[in-house]
Amino acid sequence: MNEIVKSRYDFVFFFDVKDGNPNGDPDQVNLPRADAEDQHGLVTDVCIKRKVRNYVMLEKELKPPFDIFIRQEQILNEIIDATPGEDIKQRQGKLCEQYFDIRTFGAVLSTGDKGAGTVRGPVQFTFARSEDRIYQAEHSITRCAVTTKEDAKKQESREYASTFGRKSTVPYALYRMHGFISAVDAKKTGFNEDDLKLLWKSLINAFENDRAAARGEMNPRKLVIFNHNHHLGNELSGRLFDRVKVTKNAKLPRGIGDYTITLDKNNLNSGIKVQEWPDEKVF
Repeated sequence: MNEIVKSRYDFVFFFDVKDGNPNGDPDQVNLPRADAEDQHGLVTDVCIKRKVRNYVMLEKELKPPFDIFIRQEQILNEIIDATPGEDIKQRQGKLCEQYFDIRTFGAVLSTGDKGAGTVRGPVQFTFARSEDRIYQAEHSITRCAVTTKEDAKKQESREYASTFGRKSTVPYALYRMHGFISAVDAKKTGFNEDDLKLLWKSLINAFENDRAAARGEMNPRKLVIFNHNHHLGNELSGRLFDRVKVTKNAKLPRGIGDYTITLDKNNLNSGIKVQEWPDEKVF
């Protein structure tokens, strides 16, 4: 039987974007998300979780125990109400067994007639934040086709008929995200070693099958994993994250080569094992 994850993990995930919009803000006419105070770029945890879910859907084809609960066209209340069990705990157990994203990220299951309470997932992401301020570039775009006869008549008088739109991009940015895996919560949801390997694989491949003209070029650059040998951990996560440093090698970075990412392993607690992708295999 596949073992439940029994030790704590903390990790740092770096990815970058070139000439694309990694996460548009609907409250700001879909401009790339940015911190209003310092203009550092942001990508929400929800955005990255969606990409993980999408990858798992493609690889596992929605077959239990790797089905995905939060996805388009899913009627959640019907699933919750149809889940067998005499009490909330039993229904939660059945849902965790079937759905990878509930085992991993948790879910609010208190809707519907029966309800199944709330599941706290062992895996949590922070917002990803760019290493430097981003420039929210806006581009005017045109097309020669029209959608209605009225538009076609309006354009008959113009030599080069076209309609106009807008596209927003980040010229280049390196983003950093922190993540946490709780062994205590893993025991509650059944998050196991196979799930863990699939999580690493999903993060690294999150952008490969999610290409879109609006997102430009997005690529994973580095994954640093701190594996504790104790279920509660051997060191504070913040101190571990401080060991991963980024040095800027150019005044205006335009590629991953303009940054150097280093990990300080000096005096690291002996109860912590470190893995670094792409230097080491993590799944």
